Amino acid sequence: MPKTLTPVLLSLCLAAMAASAGAQSNRKPGLWEVTSAMTFQQSPLPPGMQAPPGSPFSGAAHTTQVCVTQAMIDKFGGPSPAPQRGDCQVSNVSIKPTGMTAAIACTGQMAGNGTVETTFVDPNSGQTKVHFTGTMQMGPRSAPVEWTMQSNSSYKGADCGSVKPAAMPAQ
Repeated sequence: MPKTLTPVLLSLCLAAMAASAGAQSNRKPGLWEVTSAMTFQQSPLPPGMQAPPGSPFSGAAHTTQVCVTQAMIDKFGGPSPAPQRGDCQVSNVSIKPTGMTAAIACTGQMAGNGTVETTFVDPNSGQTKVHFTGTMQMGPRSAPVEWTMQSNSSYKGADCGSVKPAAMPAQ
């Protein structure tokens, strides 16, 4: 799996986590932990080839920490929904008391469309599902791809420690 794809998929995970970390009025700024696992319904890898162990694409659960600021909650409902890397846009965001939905459209190395669905379990946790279908540029060839990422997020505390919040884009 190309190393340059990792930031794109992690950005999509952060966009998905945005709602579970902060969109409800009783969501809290601070440190959130997100555990995600990705499964491929259609892998861009040649038959028989697998992602290396420890890769976000291996299907194993991956945990990351995200610092959510009050400004992010006020402006976006959580971390910025705009991916920081890659050519992806988040649109049609619909935030409700019980969760949120959004659409994702990507161009570039990974092109296609997806959906984000988040359920607010309680003020300290959420569950998110991202589903994406499209194509991925693999060197000189383009391969179809379809994947689903399931994430669980949990609030860890008001102090983000050494975890820095992502930059908010200018509007």
